[in-house]
Amino acid sequence: MVNVTSTYEGGLRCRAVHGPSGTTLVTDAPVDNHGKGESFSPTDLVATALGGCMMTIMGIVAERHGLDLTGMTAETEKVMTATPPRRIASLRTRITVPLSADHPQRQPLEQAARTCPVHKSLHPEIDAAIEFVWRG
Repeated sequence: MVNVTSTYEGGLRCRAVHGPSGTTLVTDAPVDNHGKGESFSPTDLVATALGGCMMTIMGIVAERHGLDLTGMTAETEKVMTATPPRRIASLRTRITVPLSADHPQRQPLEQAARTCPVHKSLHPEIDAAIEFVWRG
């Protein structure tokens, strides 16, 4: 269990403290939703969590097989719905992997990304497509 404590600071800004580490992060409402857009929005953090989670789970699989994925990147494009209620419509992610396309661990690595906890927690109406680019 992890405890995160968030405080509303006014001006559509919140500060969250990660209980175990004490690390803080700030969220701000985006410009298109009455905010200043000076930091990640809460929905930006969902996109961030998705890319980070997929790479983390892939990293666990890679370590199990003695592979080095240093330099792997995940780029997630977040699109919000155009009509109410405001929500995430899509989180399309491109993961660039520093291994060759014919690498023998390709399938287990791709499966790891598809089964990460964040991806599995997304509402089924969210388009959460994953594109893998293999560059080795």
